[in-house]
Amino acid sequence: MAAAVRCCRFAVNAKNPLVSRVYALLPAQSLVHGEIIGARIDARNHADRYAANGVEFMMAEHSEAIIVTRNLQRRYDMGGEVIHALRGIDLQIDHGEYVAVMGPSGSGKSTLMNMIGCLDTPDGGKYWLNGELVSDMNDRQLARIRNSEVGFVFQSFNLLPRANALHNVEMPLIYGGMKRKERLERAAAALTRVGLADRMTHRPNEMSGGQRQRIAIARALVTEPSILLADEPTGNLDTATGQDILALFDELHAAGHTIILVTHEANVAEHAARSITLRDGSIERDQRMTTRSH
Repeated sequence: MAAAVRCCRFAVNAKNPLVSRVYALLPAQSLVHGEIIGARIDARNHADRYAANGVEFMMAEHSEAIIVTRNLQRRYDMGGEVIHALRGIDLQIDHGEYVAVMGPSGSGKSTLMNMIGCLDTPDGGKYWLNGELVSDMNDRQLARIRNSEVGFVFQSFNLLPRANALHNVEMPLIYGGMKRKERLERAAAALTRVGLADRMTHRPNEMSGGQRQRIAIARALVTEPSILLADEPTGNLDTATGQDILALFDELHAAGHTIILVTHEANVAEHAARSITLRDGSIERDQRMTTRSH
């Protein structure tokens, strides 16, 4: 994993519009505690300087971070009792990583998934996705991020029962305003990629569980998102079919996709290159996998 940028300090608030203008010059970065994390720097391998009205930034190192969280917190009020679902999560995930998020029931893994997928917002801390400070976004901005940056794969597939495979896959592109011809071409290409070129006109109830999950994966891929976020993707499948789906994720990772897989099954997590275990809302363990299943 590439080193984080350590050499950037500024004496103004990160929400200052002057900072925002300089921030916009950088293709992928994350402001954290007065530092820039994940700035993509050109091949000259020396510090680049950016200045605006006396605000100077220096990026001295290169990082490929796509997700950065700092002190991420989420609390829920359950009948007067405050539940701390996330207790100050500090996390970095780089482009192209395959990460499994594990933990027992109540550990906070589903809450963290909702945060990463912009389905929920934190009570405290910061979250940057692909260089954008999404923790400070409003609902409309979050909807744009969900549609363009995150590809979701759910345990229950979440398909439209009366729509065929092609229409299910093109739905995110419809919401994105893409023209019909282009979106049908992209949906067909996504279905072909997951091995369903001959099932495009079939409805979900005419397919097996594994085929339905492949439709869901094609739908997740069709917007060309920054990350694939899979929540227990094999939970409703038999063992053999589940292994087929995990093999597909292995192929997608090998092709360069960033994958975050939420699971409570160790044999599923073994497919990832990195495993993060949560307990009581905190990261208990973050480790690289020495051996992986394929």
